[in-house]
Amino acid sequence: MLRRLYDWTMSLAARKSAEVWLAVIAFVESSVFLVPADVLFLPMALAKPERSYRYALVATIASVLGGIAGWTLGYYAYDAVARPVLEFYGKLDAFEHLRLYIHDEWEILLLLLVTSGFAHLPPIKIVTILAGVIHMNLWFFVVSAIIARGARFLVLAWLLRRYGEPIRHFIEKRLGQIAAVIAAILIALGLAYKLLAP
Repeated sequence: MLRRLYDWTMSLAARKSAEVWLAVIAFVESSVFLVPADVLFLPMALAKPERSYRYALVATIASVLGGIAGWTLGYYAYDAVARPVLEFYGKLDAFEHLRLYIHDEWEILLLLLVTSGFAHLPPIKIVTILAGVIHMNLWFFVVSAIIARGARFLVLAWLLRRYGEPIRHFIEKRLGQIAAVIAAILIALGLAYKLLAP
């Protein structure tokens, strides 16, 4: 099923309505969809590099709005809607594991800015729903989401404009790993600070 979703999403990049589909995919990725918006964003930005920053803006706005939808599901409809969605994608265990350890907004911010924003670890929908479940301040969440998602799409747009097709393989294979390592270091530093702080 995942492969079919991926292939279908890739096919949208060639359509005249690709920009609309980018907004739709970025929106639902942040709340209920499994395939990241990068799958559509990368071929679109490569095909029309002069529009890459425009695409980054579209993806950022839609992703933040989708994040608000995820937050709303977590805040108001976790048992009725969000939990079945997480179960459907096999992400409920990962969500519940995070829920045990995440108790304040700064930990959510760290996850959102670094791991989900740049490396999709955990998937952004888990973080947005969790932010709603723990009743994270909505405005704080929105600002965090703008920084996280905006930075990701703008960095991707810059890389694609500067280096073109050769950088695509690096982005697809290595960028997530590098971001995950940086995220792990930052999380470890945050936990160490929390444990050692008086």
